[in-house]
Amino acid sequence: MITMLSKKRIEIKRGAQAFFKHEAAGGIVLIIAASIALAMDNSPLDWLYDRLLSTPVAIQIGAVGIDKPLLLWINDGLMAIFFFLIGLEIKREVMEGRLSSLQKSALPIVAAIGGMLVPALIYLGLNYEDPETIKGWAIPAATDIAFALGVLALLGSRVPVSIKVFLLALAIIDDLGAIIIIALFYTSQLSLSALAIAAVGISFLAYLNYRDVLRTAPYIVTGLVIWVCVLKSGVHATLAGVIIALFIPLNGKDANDRESPLKQIEHRLAPWVIFGVMPIFSFANAGVGLGDLSFSDMFNGIPLGIAAGLFLGKQLGIMSFVWAAVKLRISYLPDGVTWLQMYGLSVLAGIGFTMSLFIGTLAFSDPEHARLVRIGVLTGSLLSAFCGYFILRYSLRSINDETDDIINSVKNIAGRSNA
Repeated sequence: MITMLSKKRIEIKRGAQAFFKHEAAGGIVLIIAASIALAMDNSPLDWLYDRLLSTPVAIQIGAVGIDKPLLLWINDGLMAIFFFLIGLEIKREVMEGRLSSLQKSALPIVAAIGGMLVPALIYLGLNYEDPETIKGWAIPAATDIAFALGVLALLGSRVPVSIKVFLLALAIIDDLGAIIIIALFYTSQLSLSALAIAAVGISFLAYLNYRDVLRTAPYIVTGLVIWVCVLKSGVHATLAGVIIALFIPLNGKDANDRESPLKQIEHRLAPWVIFGVMPIFSFANAGVGLGDLSFSDMFNGIPLGIAAGLFLGKQLGIMSFVWAAVKLRISYLPDGVTWLQMYGLSVLAGIGFTMSLFIGTLAFSDPEHARLVRIGVLTGSLLSAFCGYFILRYSLRSINDETDDIINSVKNIAGRSNA
């Protein structure tokens, strides 16, 4: 009996390890978290969901204190860790990865620009008469890389590596664009004293870099001080995560043979962000009551602009800009990627979800507007996920069928020759 239980535990452990290593795992966990939020917010437990997120949480050290509801701790605190990881990825890719040369980065940059510009224009076109709703113009400009890669992983080994590489590069540039948008357009009144202290902290990070300090503790402690100062300054606190990441050393070696603090931190932090931070954010921000949802709500400027921007704007922007770049010989399609596959990828990039929901929290504080944002993001992201998946599946199947036909033809010719 004990042996049977031990074997069962081992099987469960192996199954869990295999799941969390799978490329689709992050997207699946996000879907589960969002589904739980939707289920709770549309059940008799809706009061528990709302009360949980509005629970006050305070931290006080001397005269300095932070008192916020749990929802804002998630959006300002946990998401700073998410943006810290994004900052690490951006630095690594620019220094030695997919974005380290113009030849590698030209097409993803062009695609990302089109994928941000056109969705924003579609939203603006549908909301230009309302000065209140127009603030959400950046919501459909974002792509959720975890969700998109999860859908792509469902297609299995048939997906060419070049498609995954292009999608990753596109998403990283897209994230960089979102960071710039947040810094420029979603900053409230500034506290110069808090910014001055943050600047001192950033200068100290630069000094640590100059002195080739590879121990992570000084960077983390200084980073916490910078995060508090940025939070108090009026600039959104998540940007502190990006700033801190840019000062983490990528290369170097000390007496203890510690190499690349950036890669070490990124490797250790990524699972916590993918399976912890992002699902918690998804749970906290995806809940929307559907009981009083009316047909007219879908034609409100906010959800219509977001859904149309994500589903139509992303594919129009990416495809048109990529086509222009190829025709003008600015860049070329990735090896082994067809135009139909590129179209499927551009549709898949319309999955905004995490980033779109996050920008929505910055654009609108009114509960009704927030509800409409969630409806628009969920609608546009689901349409993009389903349509992108089936377009890519068809394009990959067509190529596999053609390959099989060629192989069979060669076999037949070889058979006749032998005869």
